[in-house]
Parts: sequence; structure tokens; C-alpha cells
Amino acid sequence: MNKSIGIIETLGYTAALIAADMMLKMAYVDIVKIETIGSGLVSTIIEGDIESVKVALEVGAEAARSSGELIGIHSIAKPLLDLKHEVL
Repeated sequence: MNKSIGIIETLGYTAALIAADMMLKMAYVDIVKIETIGSGLVSTIIEGDIESVKVALEVGAEAARSSGELIGIHSIAKPLLDLKHEVL
């Protein structure tokens, strides 16, 4: 089964961890990667079914807003395997 992926980008590692914690608690998703990009930006990549990914991103975005700075969120429903291998 080709799972969907979600990406949440924050300013600061603490905001990323708080968002990741809430996403795992509130939706059936897995954290695939937490990656520091530079200049304080952190990307957290999750995967699961599309509805769970959307719920997780909403909850994670709210948590990131309240604890730091949310830069952006995006979901990709059933990405091609080539793209998934590049991202993950």
C-alpha cells in the first residue's frame, strides 16, 4: 500500500518536537524523519493514510503555532515511489 506523506516545517527544534508529539498522539501516523535544514528550520515528515495525515498536520500545526513558529504544512496523497524515495 502506498501511504500518503505529510510535511510540517517549523522554526526551531522544540516546536518540531512538540508538533511531532501531538501528531503521534492524535492520529495514526508514523514519523519518518525529523531533519534540520539550516537557519533554525526543521522539517518533520510523517506518513499514513491521507485522512490521518491531514488530521495530524492540523493538530501539529496548531501545536507548532502555540510553541514556536509554524512555517508551513503540506500533504501529498499517495506519492510516486520515486518521489517518496527522494524525500525519505
